[in-house]
Amino acid sequence: MAIAVGSKAPDFTLKSKNASGLADVKLSENFGKKNTVLLFFPLAFTGVCTTEMCDITAGLGAYAGLNADVIGVSVDSPFAQEAWALKEKIGIRLASDLNKTTTKAYDVVFPMLAGVGDTSARAAFVIDKAGVVQYSEQTPTPKDLPNFDKVKEVLSRLK
Repeated sequence: MAIAVGSKAPDFTLKSKNASGLADVKLSENFGKKNTVLLFFPLAFTGVCTTEMCDITAGLGAYAGLNADVIGVSVDSPFAQEAWALKEKIGIRLASDLNKTTTKAYDVVFPMLAGVGDTSARAAFVIDKAGVVQYSEQTPTPKDLPNFDKVKEVLSRLK
């Protein structure tokens, strides 16, 4: 069960890969500045994950207008995430949780996805500028998408 609304969001430092090389993605860098939409997804290069991240990329302006940074997290390597982002023109920051520490901290492990091993479940969190979880959703199956209307509604209530 995903961590509950009202919980202090577990901070993390994960790796992201872009044209400049490897970079750290640290949740607490947003604290005091902007809200964060944290999206866990099972695996790069899969159909539902590609649809989700491309749709979020297309709507990034709406999240920016709600003073929110969007971070996608999966257990893929940062190199696989970068190749996928380039291929699919994904514009959100992707962060690699290869060791599954952040996935476990948010309690969104999906065991033995398609028999290949543990991955992140599909989940969405809204974390306010103070680092408190204001929205928490783990979808019933990896094929289901989070309720992005609800995510935006929660963001619209935050300062």
